[in-house]
Amino acid sequence: MDHPVSDSLAFQTRRHFFKTSGLGLGSAALSSLLTRDAIAAGEIPPAFRAVAPKAKRAIYLFMSGAPSQQDLFDHKPKMAEWFDKDLPDSIRNGQRITTMTSGQKRFPIAPTKYAFETVDNNDGGATISELLPYTRKMAKDLCIIKSMHTEAINHDPAITYICTGNQLPGRPSLGSWLSYGLGSLNDNLPSFVVLNATWSAKRDAQAIYSRLWGSGPLPSKHQGVLLRSAGDPVLFLNNPDGIDPATRRRMLDTLNQINAKNFEHFGDPEIQARIAQYEMAYRMQTSVPELADLSKEPESTFEAYGPASKQPGTFAYCALMARRLAEKGVRFTQVFHRGWDQHFNISRDLPLQCGDVDQASYALVQDLKQRGMLDDTLVIWGGEFGRTIYCQGKLTKDDYGRDHHPRCFTIWMAGGGVKPGIVYGETDDFSYNVTENPVHIHELNATLLHLMGLDHQRLAIKHQGLDLRLTGVEPVKPVKDILL
Repeated sequence: MDHPVSDSLAFQTRRHFFKTSGLGLGSAALSSLLTRDAIAAGEIPPAFRAVAPKAKRAIYLFMSGAPSQQDLFDHKPKMAEWFDKDLPDSIRNGQRITTMTSGQKRFPIAPTKYAFETVDNNDGGATISELLPYTRKMAKDLCIIKSMHTEAINHDPAITYICTGNQLPGRPSLGSWLSYGLGSLNDNLPSFVVLNATWSAKRDAQAIYSRLWGSGPLPSKHQGVLLRSAGDPVLFLNNPDGIDPATRRRMLDTLNQINAKNFEHFGDPEIQARIAQYEMAYRMQTSVPELADLSKEPESTFEAYGPASKQPGTFAYCALMARRLAEKGVRFTQVFHRGWDQHFNISRDLPLQCGDVDQASYALVQDLKQRGMLDDTLVIWGGEFGRTIYCQGKLTKDDYGRDHHPRCFTIWMAGGGVKPGIVYGETDDFSYNVTENPVHIHELNATLLHLMGLDHQRLAIKHQGLDLRLTGVEPVKPVKDILL
C-alpha cells in the first residue's frame, strides 16, 4: 500500500499535468486508455496485484434471501428419522437465533421433502436436489462449497457483509474493488454492472439497496451501474428532445473544460471521476442499446436459457445478458434474484425459485464453456446465509418453513481457475454446524480476488486512519484447496 505522502505527491503530479499540458483532455484520455490496455496485458501490474490472474472477469449470481442448503445441496438422510423431534441442545450449543423463532417452545426437525440424487462429478459424487435437474447435469463443472459461514443473522447486514466485507453500510462493494484494482476491459461499458431479476414467488421479498454495488470511499466511477429491464436500460441514457449527438458532444467538451479547471484549482479526485463518468455516459448511448438488443441471438440460445430469456427482467434474461456483458469485457456482473426468504411455504415457493434459476444458470456455464470463456470467467452462485433444519411455525410432512441460519450454507463456483467437479467442506447430520474445512465469507472474497490476480491484503485504501479492505482486518487466506 502506498504511503499517504506518495498519494499526495501523485495528486500534485496530476495537478501539474492539468496545469501545464498543452495537449488538453484528449491527451489525458489517450493516456488513460494506454495505461488501461497495458494493465490488462499484464505489462504494468498494479501495486496490489500479487499473482497471475486465472480469471479476467466474474459473474455473481446472488440468491438474495438465503436458499435452503438442506433442500438443495446438503442432503441429510438421517433427518427422516428425526421428523418433529426437537433439535438437541448439544447441536445448537447456545448459538444465537433470530427473534422470529427464539420465542418458540419447540424447535422441531423438518427433514427435506425433496428427493436427492448422487451425481457423478470428479471426486466421488455430489448430492443435488430434484429441484435442480439442470444443475445436476453440470456437477462435473462445479466446485460446491458446503461449509460457508458468516456472523450476520439478518438479511440486510448479511447481504451487506458478503457484498462489501462489513455489516455496516458505506463500504466499497466487491465489484467496486475489482474495478478499482483492475480497471476496465472495454472503454464503452462500465467495469461493474448490476442486474436485478424478477422472481416467481410473488410475495414480499427483502429489499435490494444500491449500496450493495456502491463504491463507498473509492472514486464514484467504480460503483456498479444498474441496467434496468424496462424503459431505457440506464436512466437518462438518451438525449432529451431537441438535443442531437453533436450538441451533446459540445456540451460535454465545455463541461469537461470547466471540470478540468476545477480540478486544477482544488485537486479533488472526484472531479476526475465526474469527467470519466460523463464520458462513459456519452459512449454508453451507443454501446448499451446495442448490448440490450438480443435480436441477433440465434433461437438456439433462447432454447438453452429457457423461454423466459426473451422476457426482460427475468433471471434467464439477466443470465443471458451477463454472458453478453462478459463477452464485451465487463469485469464484474452481479445478478440479484430475490425471494429466497422461505420462513413458510417451502413447498409453494422453493420450486418456483429453483425453476427461475436452474436452467438459466446451467445454460450460462455451458454457454461460456462453448465460447471458450469459462476458463477465464468465474461464475459464483449463492446467497447471504443458510436456513435452519428446524421448522419455523407449523410443521407437516408436506410443508414447512425455515429460519435464518448463518452457521453453514452452500454456494457453488465454476470456471475461472477453481477445481471443477469437487465438493468442499462438510456439516454435521443436522446441517447446523461446519465439521470440515470451514470457509468464512472473508475467505471466499479473498479467494475471488486471488483468482482475479489480486492480493486481498494489499488491495486497500487509507480511510479514516485505517487500511480499508474488502476482507477486513483479521488475517484470512484464499482457499487454496479449491484452486487449480
